[in-house]
Amino acid sequence: MSASTTPSSRPAVTEREAREVAEAAREQHWRKPSFAKELFLGRFRLDLIHPHPLPADEAAQRGEEFLAKLRDFVETKVDAALIERDARIPDEVIDGLKELGAFGMKIDTKYGGLGLGQVYYNKALTLAGSASPAIGVLLSAHQSIGVPQPLKLFGTQEQRERFLPRCARTDISAFLLTEPDVGSDPARLATTAIPDGDDYVLDGVKLWTTNGVVADLLVVMARVPKSEGHRGGITAFVVETNAPGVTVENRNAFMGLRGIENGVTRFHQVRVPAANRVGEEGQGLKIALTTLNTGRLSLPASCVAAGKWCLKIAREWSAAREQWGKPVAHHEAVGSKISFIAATTFALEAVTDLASQMADEDRNDIRIEGALAKLYASEMAWTMADELVQIRGGRGFETAESLRARGERAVPAEQLLRDLRINRIFEGSTEIMHLLIAREAVDAHLSVAGDLIDPEKSLGDKARAGANAGVFYAKWLPKLVAGPGRLPASYGEFKHDVDLSGHLRYVERTSRKLARSTFYAMSRWQGRMESKQGFLGRIVDIGAELFAMSASCVRAELLRSQGDHGREAYQLADVFCRQSRIRIEELFTRLWTNTDDLDRKVVKGVLSGTYEWLERGIVDPSGEGPWIADATPGPSQKENVHRPIR
Repeated sequence: MSASTTPSSRPAVTEREAREVAEAAREQHWRKPSFAKELFLGRFRLDLIHPHPLPADEAAQRGEEFLAKLRDFVETKVDAALIERDARIPDEVIDGLKELGAFGMKIDTKYGGLGLGQVYYNKALTLAGSASPAIGVLLSAHQSIGVPQPLKLFGTQEQRERFLPRCARTDISAFLLTEPDVGSDPARLATTAIPDGDDYVLDGVKLWTTNGVVADLLVVMARVPKSEGHRGGITAFVVETNAPGVTVENRNAFMGLRGIENGVTRFHQVRVPAANRVGEEGQGLKIALTTLNTGRLSLPASCVAAGKWCLKIAREWSAAREQWGKPVAHHEAVGSKISFIAATTFALEAVTDLASQMADEDRNDIRIEGALAKLYASEMAWTMADELVQIRGGRGFETAESLRARGERAVPAEQLLRDLRINRIFEGSTEIMHLLIAREAVDAHLSVAGDLIDPEKSLGDKARAGANAGVFYAKWLPKLVAGPGRLPASYGEFKHDVDLSGHLRYVERTSRKLARSTFYAMSRWQGRMESKQGFLGRIVDIGAELFAMSASCVRAELLRSQGDHGREAYQLADVFCRQSRIRIEELFTRLWTNTDDLDRKVVKGVLSGTYEWLERGIVDPSGEGPWIADATPGPSQKENVHRPIR
């Protein structure tokens, strides 16, 4: 094909083809143990997370030294109200972060970076994000999913030497996958990279390019057509933003995170050297998913920051605000919210630190743990922020600027709620995370019985799958009947002034119950299991709660052994586990008692217009225009709003 060839339409992809693309991109094997995978299989492997892993002394010292410098910087140089008001991080703040080395936190020292591990990288994001969530996003989008991480995992030595020193000190990077009509279904990716001699020629449009407006380097996912000498497929490239044909067409604005530099980027006949291809052709989605395994851990870090701030404001406000003769904190309706915020903040920090240290150690496969951390933290942080707004009452709904103008403390509670809302959507929406985690959680079942429930497999394939499944389940099912969770003395090392051993016994018992429920559902629905998204979501949510309970207990014991607020940590872990158990029992009830079938009928009625009469009596304030903007490849007709920071 010639370099000028462009696609005439978006690839037509069936549901099965889309699943096959996603399946081919995921890691097929489990070469290392996984605590969460075992948990979903009914095996509570406490030995994989306890004793709690810790950073090496040298790594901790280097991390603490950087945190001290970063704290001084954000306290003295960052004006969060200004960023919110101007919807932009000042250039001098970004320049200061570069000088501090904050853009190279995860980059190896031999390339000019700080060489921090995931633990201290996340602590830094928590600190920076507490000063301004937009700064946290700037730094994490650059390092967690931008150029540094894919090159660290898949880049050549030459690519690392060329690009990583730039990313460590001067250049900002971004990750470009999403398109106007392509979100979590990458099989329909329309951006193309046509081989032409020693180059590829890129054409297409990318949407929601966080950091894209100010980025110097981009990781771009594009489809290479299959041809002689080219295996083709979705492929990753490092692209210079100042290359001819790259146009940032729009700087997007959002309800929250108003300071982020997120845009629409068009590629028209952009020549990219083959030397800038990351990995092999067709490895793009695998690179993206592998990058996100640890990249997603930056989101829990921002959620920990939110929880800590919610707790601080709730404590100070609820002690000062009086109603009916006493501080509102002493009214049970408010006090229960404060308890929830405190206990959940403890749990989120426990989950984030544990998953981060597991990532640093690299002894375990954390693809499920990282996904669970992102899913759980984004949902719980949103709930905590909502509760803080409720505790603050009318002042929670009022903007910080308005509070300041009338002489009160400028507490941006409503801004936090707006800023956190996106966490439930980007880097995998809650709904997509449910499906992604569910796929990994049932991997063992599909490995032995997948052909058995696949309607397109032959009778011979089904017979062989049935034999394999019989052997697997004959060994596995009896182990789900009893375990340490039934023995009163189990996990006795977690019994001190406050007894956490009972919660760990509950986790062990409940993991077996969860595995039995999953097996029963697969037996009942077989090939239709994948369509039971409500059921799968609840299975995953139970697993997330069990993971959080485990992490909380292990963290409490770590702090007790170190003499670091151990008694208080045990109290918080106990309260969190009790709250979590209530949520888990409700989720188990809803596995089998729900309105899923009725909901599907209502949806069919809504889409067919059966209930259109219900919409009468309103006006629609929406503007005119298509639901999805035209993304036909071609030259840009708009001004380039790219704004490199130098």
